[in-house]
Amino acid sequence: MAAFATEPEMMETCRDLGWWPGTDGWEIEWREGPYATEVADLLIERVREPGFPGPLVGPLAPVTPLCARLDVMGVSFDLRAIDPLGLDRMRARPGVWRLSEALDPARRTGSRQPWEELLGG
Repeated sequence: MAAFATEPEMMETCRDLGWWPGTDGWEIEWREGPYATEVADLLIERVREPGFPGPLVGPLAPVTPLCARLDVMGVSFDLRAIDPLGLDRMRARPGVWRLSEALDPARRTGSRQPWEELLGG
């Protein structure tokens, strides 16, 4: 989860995000939100060790939009996206799961505020 700290949209766009220990690693599952391929790509890109020449994350099986099985520093992770929408579609669609952006007091524009859009005001 620390790899997602700089990507709040990854977790904010998910509904029913859950993780638990599996038989040989960790299981992570979510509804809507990103495709499993998008999450796997982010993990491969972000989990690095200074001075280590290669990635610390690699696929254990073919990665699909609905599931990915990864080895993260010797621990297996099963990623499952249930009814994913993808990050591009989620970024283009306002909704209550993007409430943190809508309630940002530092964000001022001459147009309607995002919270006005959400509440229909």
